[in-house]
Amino acid sequence: MVDPFILMLIQQTLKPIAMAIDIGTIVIVLIFLMIFIAIIATHIKVIPEYQRLVVFRLGKLIGVKGPGIAFLIPIIDRGVVVDLREFVIDIPPQTCITKDNAPVDIDLLIYMKIFDPIKAVTAVQNYVSAATGIAVTTLRAVVGDLQLDDVLAKRDYINSVLRAKLDEVTDRWGIKVTSVEIREIKPPKEVQEAMIKQMAAERNRRAMILEAEGHRQAEILKAEGRAKALEMVNEAAMKLSSKAILLQYLDTLRSIAQAPSTKIVLPIEMLTAISRWIQSISRGESEEHS
Repeated sequence: MVDPFILMLIQQTLKPIAMAIDIGTIVIVLIFLMIFIAIIATHIKVIPEYQRLVVFRLGKLIGVKGPGIAFLIPIIDRGVVVDLREFVIDIPPQTCITKDNAPVDIDLLIYMKIFDPIKAVTAVQNYVSAATGIAVTTLRAVVGDLQLDDVLAKRDYINSVLRAKLDEVTDRWGIKVTSVEIREIKPPKEVQEAMIKQMAAERNRRAMILEAEGHRQAEILKAEGRAKALEMVNEAAMKLSSKAILLQYLDTLRSIAQAPSTKIVLPIEMLTAISRWIQSISRGESEEHS
C-alpha cells in the first residue's frame, strides 16, 4: 500500500509538468490555427474591375476569375494577376542607320493593353521585354528603308508603320498595340548645323521677299496716286473755257514779271490763246456794228 505522503509528493511533482504540457499544447494549436488562417487569407483574392486572375490547378490552366472575390485551394491552386489597363513602354534612344547611311537617334513610346489574359500569361514569358525587343528591331528595319529627309519629315508615317507591324506580332500574345509615338529624332551634329543654316537662310529669303513686296506695293500706290491726281487735273482743265485758261496764263505771267529777271519767255500756247482771244473780241465787235 502506497504511503499517502509519497502519493501527495508525486501529485505535486507531476502537476507543474501537466500544466506545462497543457500550455504547450494550446500554443501549438494556436500557431497551427494562425498558419491555417494565413493560408486561407492569402488564397482569398479580391479582384478589381481592371484586373483578372488566371488560375492554375496543379499546373493546369482552369480559367480566368474576376472581377470580385476569387477562392483558391491552398497549395493546389496558383493565381497570376493580369492588369487589363493600357500601359506604356518607354523605348530608350536607339541609333538607327537610314537608307543613305546617316545615323539618327530615335526614342519612342509604345502604348499597349492586354485583351486576352490567358495568352498574356501562357504565350509569352515577359510580354514587356518581348514587346521592347520587337519594337527596337522593327524601328531599325523601318528607318533603314527611308532616306534621312523622309525620317525627319514623315514621323506620322513611321508611327503608323511601327504600330501595324508591332500589333501583328503582339496579337498572338493577347496584347493590342494602341499607339506608337516617336518622342524625339536626333540627326547627326553636322546635319543639325546644316539644318540651322538652311532655316536661317530661308527666313532671310522670306524677309527679303516681304520687303521687296512692300516696296512694290508702295510704288504702285504712289503711281496710282499720281495718276489719280493727273486725272483730276485733266477733268478740271476740261471744264475750264479758253478765257479762264488765258486768265490763268496772264496771272502766271504777272508772277513771272515780278521776278528780278530782265527776260520773260512766253510759251507758244499763251500766244496762241491771246490771238484766239483777240480774234473772238474782233468778231464780237463786227457783229455789233452789223
